[in-house]
Amino acid sequence: MSKNLASSGHKIGQLIGDWFEEELATYLLSRVAKDLNLYLDHRFKNRKCRQGKIIWKALDGSEVDYDFVLELGGTDDEKGIPLAFFETFWRRRAGHSRDKARDDSGKLLPMGETYPTARILGILAAGDFTAPAQEFIKGRGIDLFYIPKTFIYASWAKAGIPMEHGEKASEEEKSKIAEFAVSKINKASKKVIFDNLISTIGQSVFNSYIDKIKAGIAAIPIEYKITSIFVGKTVAFTEFQDVVDYIKNSAVYKDKDIAEQLYRYEAVFSDGKIFERLDLTTDEALLLHSSVGKVSDFFDKYHKIVKA
Repeated sequence: MSKNLASSGHKIGQLIGDWFEEELATYLLSRVAKDLNLYLDHRFKNRKCRQGKIIWKALDGSEVDYDFVLELGGTDDEKGIPLAFFETFWRRRAGHSRDKARDDSGKLLPMGETYPTARILGILAAGDFTAPAQEFIKGRGIDLFYIPKTFIYASWAKAGIPMEHGEKASEEEKSKIAEFAVSKINKASKKVIFDNLISTIGQSVFNSYIDKIKAGIAAIPIEYKITSIFVGKTVAFTEFQDVVDYIKNSAVYKDKDIAEQLYRYEAVFSDGKIFERLDLTTDEALLLHSSVGKVSDFFDKYHKIVKA
């Protein structure tokens, strides 16, 4: 069997997945970016401040790539403050849905722990994805937008590009489907498929998702909580009573020579979500609070304009 035949099924999935990400996901998140005056980063855009993948660093120092990131103040030349991270995928089969749910939500969660300004962590999915897998994602606090595969296949077929095939389809059959799709897919046909999907499921489905994401991103802090924590440095003693005296002397924790002051930072947002970070130094706490303040000021002005 030739390499091309063996990869035909994968090629079909790649064509649908790329279309879903380039046309549908980009459309939805571009609408959010436009309405909120934000910068949307994605792989279909050339950006001078990055090479290739969209990489963001997590709290533990690891670097992770994402499909879409919404930023405040971002430009082609400079990264902004991250407000939302998204992953997208297409799945033809329901098998291993839980694994996919775990992997993608696991990629997103570190960003919520790293950036207090990351108000939305989301997945845009299409295809065959089980209900338990969907609930797993939602249970981890990840937003999910999902379109079943029947609607996707119907939209392609209506555009004259059938993509569906049976489980027992031969590689030759799948190869013909893939080759025909490649010959027909272009900017115009992608738009037709997209329009077919909108007419099938309704514009209101997309509008409600856009409004939900906008509301989550534009939520502002309504309360801040700061807790001072004094972490003692190791002190060695040779006498038993000296240890007793040291423990009883609470004032010793105010001595900077033997104790370090750290902070626990909490920001409570208007949508009920709480961001918390422990063991921050003074500089780290101020830097973190500064980023929250910039976003808060921006959306405070946004809400005033909307109400006006």
